[in-house]
Amino acid sequence: MQPGIGPGQPKLIRLRPVCDPHHNPVTAAGVIRGCQCATDRPGQTESGAISDNSKMNAFLPLTVLIILLTACGRDTPHAPPEDIRPVRAEQVGVRTAQLGTRYAGEVRARYETDLAFRVAGRVNTRKVEVGTLVKAGQVIATLDQNDYALAARAARAQLTAAEADARLARQDLQRFTELRAQNFISQAELDRRRTTAEAAEAQVRQLRAEAARQDNQQAYTRLTAPHAGVVTAISFEAGQVVAAGQPMAKLARTGELEVRIDVPENALDALRAAQNLRIRLWSAPDREYAGRLRELSPVADAASRTYSARVSVVHPDAAVKLGMTATVEVGSESAPNLSVAQTALFRINGKPQVWVVDRQTQKVAARSVQVGELNGDRAAIVSGLAAGEWVVTAGVHKIAPGQRVRLVQPSQP
Repeated sequence: MQPGIGPGQPKLIRLRPVCDPHHNPVTAAGVIRGCQCATDRPGQTESGAISDNSKMNAFLPLTVLIILLTACGRDTPHAPPEDIRPVRAEQVGVRTAQLGTRYAGEVRARYETDLAFRVAGRVNTRKVEVGTLVKAGQVIATLDQNDYALAARAARAQLTAAEADARLARQDLQRFTELRAQNFISQAELDRRRTTAEAAEAQVRQLRAEAARQDNQQAYTRLTAPHAGVVTAISFEAGQVVAAGQPMAKLARTGELEVRIDVPENALDALRAAQNLRIRLWSAPDREYAGRLRELSPVADAASRTYSARVSVVHPDAAVKLGMTATVEVGSESAPNLSVAQTALFRINGKPQVWVVDRQTQKVAARSVQVGELNGDRAAIVSGLAAGEWVVTAGVHKIAPGQRVRLVQPSQP
């Protein structure tokens, strides 16, 4: 007798799921049907056994269901879904490319003047700063003029003495002329007196010119603006001793403005033949100004090996200021041709290829193309494509031949 089981009670049968290696639930149910119950006392009547079996049969359907669920708990693996790669594509069409080159430059005045003193000396005062708007004749700086004032006074004193000598020579000539008329002196003596008077007059003229030159030298100690404009550079300070002709400041004349650019030698012909020049400011990229080539240097710069060019700004407004960074676009139109985005190109064995999308099957196929000129982010196609075909422009390195793709529309701004 099992522990905990009283007389007249059937024995408990411990059930466990049994499956064959193929997890066949029918075999497991057959094992349940083959189980037999035993009584704890020998000689138990058949009716008692039948009573015990009827109790067990009541739990048999539930037990079989549990075994079936346990044996068949594994799911049948599903086939992997087809890999459909999202890509961007564009339709090949005929386009007229805008060929152009951009040059960075600086806004400058048409006329720029280097200002310098015409005499040497020590700078006494500086009247302007960089960016100061000046009028014609306005004083920029002054030199110490003491020495020049002394020289001017000395020249005037010499002139006064020469004028006195010239008056005396004239008076002597007049007296000796009267004496010669009375035949008191010889003709030679009269000629000497006339020569002395003429020399005195010449000395007066010389000293008068020297006095005027000294006055000019004194006036040159004041550096003035030759015309109205804006001071763009200053290279001196008060107290500095400068030489005559040494550049002191730069004055840009207000009025016509232009952009200075540097052009390589292989682009000179294109710049000369350009029909339209467009100028954009870095500070105002939404504004565009027409340009006109005014000057192209015939000699290349020794350091950069480029040619300096100046492009005049036609009808500049208040937004165009001196010193601003500007871009000059030299543009021209090419003949209409097929073109694709450069991101659509890839190479196989060194040859350019594109992925062509079949719109019916949504599958891609690689096709070899011949590439022409490159312009910005576009590439001209000489052969290999026809107008109306679709090519992949993004994701070209993540797809394979024959792969199905899904076209993604570019986001609208």
